[in-house]
Amino acid sequence: MAELADLELPENPKLAQNITHFARALRKAGLALGPGRVIDAIRAVEAAGFTERADFYWTLHACFVSKPEERQVFAQLFRLYWRDPRYMEQMMSFLTPMVRGVQEERAAQAAEKRAAEALLDGHDRDLPAPDDAGEEVEIAIDASRTISTEERLRTLDFEQMSGAEMAAAKRILAKLRLPVPPILSRRTQVLPGPLPDWRGTMRQAMRRGGEVTDFATKRRRIRYPNLVVLCDISGSMSQYSRAVLHFLHSVANREGQGWAQVHAFTFGTRLTNITRHLRTRDVDAALAAAGAEAQDWEGGTRIAACLHAFNRDWSRRVMGQGAVVLLITDGLDRDKDADLGREMERLNLTARQLIWLNPLLRWDGFAPKAKGITQMLPHCSSFRAGHNIASLEGLAQALSRPDDVGQKARLMRMMGQ
Repeated sequence: MAELADLELPENPKLAQNITHFARALRKAGLALGPGRVIDAIRAVEAAGFTERADFYWTLHACFVSKPEERQVFAQLFRLYWRDPRYMEQMMSFLTPMVRGVQEERAAQAAEKRAAEALLDGHDRDLPAPDDAGEEVEIAIDASRTISTEERLRTLDFEQMSGAEMAAAKRILAKLRLPVPPILSRRTQVLPGPLPDWRGTMRQAMRRGGEVTDFATKRRRIRYPNLVVLCDISGSMSQYSRAVLHFLHSVANREGQGWAQVHAFTFGTRLTNITRHLRTRDVDAALAAAGAEAQDWEGGTRIAACLHAFNRDWSRRVMGQGAVVLLITDGLDRDKDADLGREMERLNLTARQLIWLNPLLRWDGFAPKAKGITQMLPHCSSFRAGHNIASLEGLAQALSRPDDVGQKARLMRMMGQ
């Protein structure tokens, strides 16, 4: 093993100490950091130096971030630890209850709760005691409208969840079911049913000398469709994509839900087939393998090009016999020259049902103004939100009722169609 030279530090190494504490917070937030990475970061800062905050940020980023999904956590922790002089008060506001009307409420941004939990680990989060500790204070709380933790998690946005809340949400998602009603095939089978079986009737009559004593019947066969999932993993969709893929893993590995096969694809700047990874029984191993194969995670978005690749290379293989397509994307296509409407029309024509989940529907004032959304919306069967557990539970309603179009009708009227 190679020997490293002694690390020369000043008498009061405050910067090195702060980098060490920062790395400790990153480790508590989920990043895999060891002592060697911390030493490398201190050496890198000493060797590179910095005159601006951006130089210091990217030096530590190069030493501590090794996966695309770690970028957002690092950015939030860096902002809270190094930039904001009142970061402790801001973090406490994420983790302690507030009196409505006293302080203006602001929803935590992506990874802020997770960063706050990592930095405040081990500190007292309780509210300060009143000045007069000897006087008994009676506080009356109206709990008539309170809800359980699990019920609150069902309506909480995936992007606003802390690390503990996301872990609890994944446990709920692993128990969700996505049953699908069977499809009556045109093929029949010889079983008691409403359809007359003339061939079977004549065959029985021939065994009795041509005398017809009983009529044979048959019924139509029952089959189940395939589920094809196209999941956007671009930068704006990464947090929602992880939750949806966790849910799809439970769907793909649970018996008795009715799906013939579950096919999953991710897309950002290119299309990636992750079907074989979802068949792994361990969910963490499955998603880790899927993330390793999808090299465009948290990258750009080329929806039209990826749908064209699916229609050209995979449609005939996985869309046979009336597959149900689940499209998870915000519809913000960066490829302005591509014909997104044509690719969506072709996808809709080959699918039995095309359900579009869009996390942007979480906003009350959402309107179909983006060009990609206006091109895609007319060609989907149902347009629904996909930002929390409750929205994923609502998928069962869209599958059981093919006439359920979700928010499509309302938004089409806004477009004047």
